[in-house]
Amino acid sequence: MKKIGVTTTVPSEILIAAGYKIVDLNNLFITSKDYKKYIDIAEKDGFPKSLCAWIKGIYGACISNNIKEIIGVIEGDCSNTKVLTTILEKKGIKVYPFKYPHGRKLIDIKKSLDNLMCLFDVSYEQVEKIRKELNEIRGFARNLDLLTYKEMKTSGFENHLYQVSLSDFNMDHIQFKENLREKINEINLRESRKYKIRLGYIGVPPMTGDIYEFVNKYDAEIIYNEVQREFAFPRANLNEDIYHQYLDYTYPYDFDFRIEEIKKQVKERKLDAIIHYTQAFCYRALEDGLLKDELDIPILSIEGDKENTLDARTKLRIEAFLDMLVDKI
Repeated sequence: MKKIGVTTTVPSEILIAAGYKIVDLNNLFITSKDYKKYIDIAEKDGFPKSLCAWIKGIYGACISNNIKEIIGVIEGDCSNTKVLTTILEKKGIKVYPFKYPHGRKLIDIKKSLDNLMCLFDVSYEQVEKIRKELNEIRGFARNLDLLTYKEMKTSGFENHLYQVSLSDFNMDHIQFKENLREKINEINLRESRKYKIRLGYIGVPPMTGDIYEFVNKYDAEIIYNEVQREFAFPRANLNEDIYHQYLDYTYPYDFDFRIEEIKKQVKERKLDAIIHYTQAFCYRALEDGLLKDELDIPILSIEGDKENTLDARTKLRIEAFLDMLVDKI
């Protein structure tokens, strides 16, 4: 089966209908035992030190793993992706551009999706057939999410891991469905856990995956992973077709649309506070002030760079933040 790399979540339905195995280059990068080698490859090829580690990691993962085709999201994601795709094209990699239109209009997203279907020579009917298959898997992910914040049986890290994996279904959606089904059966047998502080995690998935275990030490659990949950398309079952499904995806569109869903989840999950994670050198750090203006809830802002574990300073800030919350609750 042909492989195709993706730089973020894209319409998987179209690629699977076209007979591709999807490889999320982000996941390939961050799950590597030697993930820094991908950053080193990019920097040796001229990528500056003052550039997001994710972009460098994506580039290195693509080059090292012999990925010959990628989808590059040139509107609605990282502002550096457009240049990245140009560099990869110069390396002989075939790039298919895709846009999440800025204005978030149905007519525009329909045009963007239809163009992608045309590029991969698949019909709307083929795509809808695959969408039904994938939405069954997304239904399992919704169940796992409910087991996180309602029954407190799923850990914050598991919630993060399984939802973020829906960006490429671990490169095999049929096997991933069975793995997720088995995981949920196992989780259902657990006793509910008790944590005093209910946290939300806002922002791109972290480089520092140990944040989930770290907050547990202070009687806290992350029961809402914002972007990871969007990768899992939690409202896909309510959308009438693929066009509405990708119109209802908050991550690539304007801040006002995104904040509406965050506010709903803060209320639904009874969150006590939020950790807002941004990546060094990322434009999304500018959203921090907007979040604090819009949300009537304590927010701690932290930043990651190249390390995949929390540094001492960030640990100290999280500890102080959680201590403050305990005093208030």
